[in-house]
Amino acid sequence: MKILNQDKREGRIKVRIDNLDDLWHLKNILKEKDVVSAITYRREETQRDKIRSERGEKKKMRLDIEVEKVEFHEFTDRLRILGVIIEGPQDHGSYHTLNLTEGDELTMIKEWKDHELERLKEAVERSEEPIITFVALEENNATIAIMRQYGVKEMACLSPNMGGKMYDSERLSKKDYFEKIVKKLRTIMEPGEPLVILGPGFTKEDFFEYCKNHHTELVKHAEVVPAGEGGLTGVHEVLKKGRERETLDGQRMGYESEQVEELLKEIKKDGAYSYGPEEVEKAVEMGAVETLLILDENVREKKGEEMMKRTEELGGEVIVISSTHEGGEKLEALGGYGALLRYKID
Repeated sequence: MKILNQDKREGRIKVRIDNLDDLWHLKNILKEKDVVSAITYRREETQRDKIRSERGEKKKMRLDIEVEKVEFHEFTDRLRILGVIIEGPQDHGSYHTLNLTEGDELTMIKEWKDHELERLKEAVERSEEPIITFVALEENNATIAIMRQYGVKEMACLSPNMGGKMYDSERLSKKDYFEKIVKKLRTIMEPGEPLVILGPGFTKEDFFEYCKNHHTELVKHAEVVPAGEGGLTGVHEVLKKGRERETLDGQRMGYESEQVEELLKEIKKDGAYSYGPEEVEKAVEMGAVETLLILDENVREKKGEEMMKRTEELGGEVIVISSTHEGGEKLEALGGYGALLRYKID
């Protein structure tokens, strides 16, 4: 993401969306009653349209919308912002949906919270970071996934079998199996980008050695990591155990998961913690919260917004946890709210 223009007095910030992670960050920044402005397409309404069934052609125009709902559609690479038109050439008071994707520009006008500005800063700083690709290898299966800042996304699942079911299909040779994986990797990652090769057994080492001999540029920044299982289960295992690894250091998903794990450690040793909406709210009002963990789905609730605001007013830190990864699932099981406290309370 790149900030194109900023007016702190009016709370107006214009950004350019550079990648899929930017859409996810914006989903967590925007909330109800914020105002957004963007170039979009809308059917031009005429008097004839009100009488006849024909619909006018869509025309390019800039509309300002008061936000009512924000949806991040990961599989279509889009951010949908639904709201009421408050400024533009037509249809004031009518509903419109902005569909934003990579390359689009968006102006946001809002009362900015500290954690929102911090998230925007993070999106800008990490926009140039390479995407980490994983190959989870087993003898009969290879899963290719990429790690976005919001979670792991499976890109392909390959098999050494040439046809359908495993038991009645002709198998590829190991060389052809590896070439099949390499071919797919080249459509997903650029040579020299970080690559983590993982899985049980020795297939992962065999694949790494094969690439070193035949596709050196592909494994220039590769790391071979043991895992008890293949597939996405193996990827999550590596992420959980390997946050200290240089390849995975600094990723948003790992950072969020670490914060949730810290909370779980405090719970296990009966330390300075609180979880659940009611208990965390009490801790916030007491000024005991050092770090507030809140699930992204709760950010737009009145209770969540008030807790975040009060925590920041009292000098605490707010961390929004994505519901799309394991750390978010664990926080959801605790009621969607958690807090690391300055001191232990009853």
